[in-house]
Amino acid sequence: MKRTLLLLAILSAFTALGQITDKMKDFQKYDGFFPFYYDSSNDKVYLEVKELEKDFLYVYSLSSGIGSNDIGLDRGQLGNEQVVFFKKAGNKLLLIQPNLRYRALTDNALEKRSVEQAFAKSILFGFKIEEEKDGTYYIDLTDFLMQDAHGVSERLKRTKQGSYSLDKSKSAFDLERTKAFPENVEFDLMLTFKGAPTGNYIRSVTPNPELVTVSQHHSFIALPDEGFEMRDFDPRSGSYPFSYYDYATPVQESLIKRFVTRHRLEKKDPDAAMSQAVEPIIYYLDNGTPEPVRSALLEGGRWWNQAFESIGYQDAFQLKMLPDDADPLDVRYNVIQWVHRSTRGWSYGSSITDPRTGEIIKGHVSLGSLRIRQDFLIAQALMDKPFAERDDNDEAMLKMALARIRQLSAHEIGHTLGFAHNFAASTNARASVMDYPHPYISLKNGQIDFSEAYDTGIGEWDKVTVGYSYSDFPVNTNEKEALNAILKQSHQQGLRYISDSDSRPMGSAHVLGHLWDNGGSASTELDRLLELREAAIKNFSIDNIRSGEPNSVLEDVFVPLYFLHRYQTEAAVKSIGGLNYNYAVKGDGQTVVETLPARDQKEAVKSVLKTLDASVIAIPRDKLPLFPPRAIGYSRTRESIDGKTGVSFDALSATETAADMTLGFLFHPERASRLIQQKSLDPTQLGLKELFDTVIQGTISKSHKDSYHQAVQNTINYRVLMHLMNLAAHKDVHPRVNALANASLTALQSRLKGSGDPDAREMARRIEDFNEDRDEFKVISSPKIPDGSPIGMACSQ
Repeated sequence: MKRTLLLLAILSAFTALGQITDKMKDFQKYDGFFPFYYDSSNDKVYLEVKELEKDFLYVYSLSSGIGSNDIGLDRGQLGNEQVVFFKKAGNKLLLIQPNLRYRALTDNALEKRSVEQAFAKSILFGFKIEEEKDGTYYIDLTDFLMQDAHGVSERLKRTKQGSYSLDKSKSAFDLERTKAFPENVEFDLMLTFKGAPTGNYIRSVTPNPELVTVSQHHSFIALPDEGFEMRDFDPRSGSYPFSYYDYATPVQESLIKRFVTRHRLEKKDPDAAMSQAVEPIIYYLDNGTPEPVRSALLEGGRWWNQAFESIGYQDAFQLKMLPDDADPLDVRYNVIQWVHRSTRGWSYGSSITDPRTGEIIKGHVSLGSLRIRQDFLIAQALMDKPFAERDDNDEAMLKMALARIRQLSAHEIGHTLGFAHNFAASTNARASVMDYPHPYISLKNGQIDFSEAYDTGIGEWDKVTVGYSYSDFPVNTNEKEALNAILKQSHQQGLRYISDSDSRPMGSAHVLGHLWDNGGSASTELDRLLELREAAIKNFSIDNIRSGEPNSVLEDVFVPLYFLHRYQTEAAVKSIGGLNYNYAVKGDGQTVVETLPARDQKEAVKSVLKTLDASVIAIPRDKLPLFPPRAIGYSRTRESIDGKTGVSFDALSATETAADMTLGFLFHPERASRLIQQKSLDPTQLGLKELFDTVIQGTISKSHKDSYHQAVQNTINYRVLMHLMNLAAHKDVHPRVNALANASLTALQSRLKGSGDPDAREMARRIEDFNEDRDEFKVISSPKIPDGSPIGMACSQ
């Protein structure tokens, strides 16, 4: 009886298997790289697999996002690309991702296998074989596609927006974006996540925050052929490194192999001084981009052709409009996508690359649509009474904002061409679009001038990076020598390259690696910018907004003007305890590392101290009546000045915030420790004690006849005291930092406690409380500085 039942079960299984291809004649067929079928009655997709253990590329992405830069799930956001293959195991096809991080590049099959077996691989999914027919396998792909591959629920949890899970009953295929092509197949699904919202970000961008629907895209892509030539990475080149470990490497050589990431590009005639490309690099602009932004993005992006022309290519880089029937996520198109969010957010350039070689298959730029409004706002704040006579007097503002958009287009495309940031370029006459530019605004005949706000073409450094990554050398050229010659020439020209890790951290030490700065001397530019800021604030009036706008809006316009000096202050502070160094290699003649001369460090201290001077940083008295309590419907936002006075505008908190920004840079624990070290190596250098004495002399010891300015100075002084206490108690500094900070506090307490001034006595009391229980000390935070950089976190601008 049991045998009979078993036979019946087996026959039933075979019958079921035999039915799937019979049913497929009623399904919608998509013929492409992988043929697949859509069963509309069950909302299922069946995939036809003809070749096993053949590598292809799997990429997931978001075709529609959430719209909050803080959450970070944007339209067009790419996920990780993965080399995968199908392998049969019993009645299953396994989708396997091999481990390409560890390899053995050898003809010895056993040596290769030993490395493959030493490191884990990943099985991404197991598919029941619905039917096998003439060596072709049919599998149900639905559950694989209808999963949270992009990690939406995890991202919502990590950003504290709530606990969400995929609700398949409210999810379905989007057939308009599900397509098949000879070299790639594309699947698109609307996925709904159900959960209990806990964060304000998700509430602000969804009609029903308990049900969050996004669209997820999956791509199966044919890998490129083997004709791509990998190029060795050099840390001086400005390119992104692509690396793996080769365990077949001789013992005397490095295991890790590094190459640049780049598009495939070859000259039709490599011996010609100027030649067309076999296949040009073509990018496409999102056809949903409005004018005049569209024209600005096209113009700025096309700057890159100047760099390719400099290495002998004719029309090798092109930028066109995306065809109306094209999908931006189609791997055949390098795309610049115009992305909308609820807040002003970062733009970024991503790529799909071949994990085997580093070849860029698809460049994908995402540009935040609200960025242009920030530059418009900066210009609006700086202009002298722009709307005094008419409300459409915005030509100069728009011109500056569009100049920024051109630069932004070139910058983000640069990332997708394989290039890293160069945050030293602003010290080389704006030598690269890969820097973060601050608008260079000047005073001419007493008027604000925007004519040089942003650069108008590709930079000299950009030609170096293109030359290193994309030069096609004549036959019999020694490529290593030719590439080194490119970098040697750039060094002789005085070009500098410093990237992210040496520029971004608050305590970073490089004297040239800055974001949003200008000028060869950071302190000289800070002096200039403070003078410009003073003139613009003096001119600021009700005529910086249009007729009919609530006076509350004037505060929003004022914020970027008041904090105009913030990034140049950071740049100037980096000179203090700062280092000058390069990504040098043996024998290249570059400076390896040196301490900035004491004279330059002291000049920087002098300039930075101006940002702690009430007479410089206080909002002028006559401007305060411009900022009333907020009107209904115009509440403060994260880009407003925070305060402690309730509905009224808090001028003291504004200066407290500005001062705390400076002091956070100036008294950063790592900087303090570097000052200890540099003084020990060179007694003539600036030391930490000297810095403490100079800052105290320029703040706590300073007095103002004007009562308002004195109140502002007292507010600044409390922040100086707080940061001194922080260094006195900090556990991650050299002990001498603690010693010198404590000595300064002791001297201050002795001087202040006998004073008749109530603020002096209060500071003395706080020092006494600190000394009694320093282990419990925590920095009292100041009002948060309004967002200056784009909101949220990302790798680019």
